[in-house]
Amino acid sequence: MKYPILLLCGLLFALCTSPSVSAQELPAYDSHLDLTYFLDNDGNKTEISSVNDWRQRRHHILAHMQTVMGKLPRPEQKVPLAIKVIKTEPGKHYKRSLISYHTDDEGRRVHAYLLVPNDIEKSESRAGVLCLHQTTGIGKEEPTGLGGNPNLHYAHHLAERGFVTLAPDYPSFGDYSYEFPAADGYISGTMKAIYDNIRAIDLLSALPEVDADRIGCIGHSLGGHNTMFTAAFDIRIKALVSNCGFTRFHKYYEGRLKGWTSNRYMPLINDVYANNPDKVPFDFPEIIGCFAPRAFLASAPVRDGNFEVSGVRDSIKIASSVYELLGVPEKLQAIYPDSAHDFPAEARDTAYKFLEQHLNNESAQ
Repeated sequence: MKYPILLLCGLLFALCTSPSVSAQELPAYDSHLDLTYFLDNDGNKTEISSVNDWRQRRHHILAHMQTVMGKLPRPEQKVPLAIKVIKTEPGKHYKRSLISYHTDDEGRRVHAYLLVPNDIEKSESRAGVLCLHQTTGIGKEEPTGLGGNPNLHYAHHLAERGFVTLAPDYPSFGDYSYEFPAADGYISGTMKAIYDNIRAIDLLSALPEVDADRIGCIGHSLGGHNTMFTAAFDIRIKALVSNCGFTRFHKYYEGRLKGWTSNRYMPLINDVYANNPDKVPFDFPEIIGCFAPRAFLASAPVRDGNFEVSGVRDSIKIASSVYELLGVPEKLQAIYPDSAHDFPAEARDTAYKFLEQHLNNESAQ
């Protein structure tokens, strides 16, 4: 059955609150392609037939991700964002502000572009979208529309369609000076970026122009899987789009995972798991399952040389069982544009309409 909209927040809370489990206590799953069961404390398989059953498997997935990425920071008191506006430029459809803020260190600031539509009334709030860039030296400037590939100007495009958008730098790109590995407690660039993105959502949610209950996220390539990793841990992201962002580990360059192992990503995949997809304790079908019942669109071009398309098809099919269990199969969608590693116009239009639909943007075109 479908869950009434008023129950979805309670459902998400139920899915995301569970007792902590140490790495030593974590059950080891021999398959990451079967989401129909969870392992009990004795390692026995139990069929997943309820939300509480899935809650157990989801908790194990997030815990296993953290054995590779490092622990998600959960400070008792977060570092104040201390937002500074560096400059603001008016535009035809929106004003663009270059801002900076703290995430986890008062001695370091993240730079981002904030785009706010001109037609927002003083008492109005809109859906907000976190826009994450690909691997590019100019970082945040590309999604903002200030350079790079015009097909990847999604922060600019979405602001024109009425969304408030925020495009920050990934650590070590754009204006974000960051050396890997850093002596700040992170064991992966992936977890550093996840926490930075969580703070970016804190920022979006605090803006008077943004409805904190209507937050989305979108990204291409690096930004695509960065979107997915962040949404797995932060349930405030109600709808997300990943373009050219993933494939099953076994189908990433035929299982050769070296590309995932730089300090910007997850070096433990090399150092502990020997670049062997059989040993890595999570995979993308599980990550997608963690999004349910939230809305997820995968855009996977059929000629993407980085992320093999059949591994995306596999992942969507496997994760669909979770969406069906939670009564929202229509919220898991995928498109397969006839393109290489890019975000062509038709796919972008589908993605933007998807966010409009699921974030209920009142100014949707």
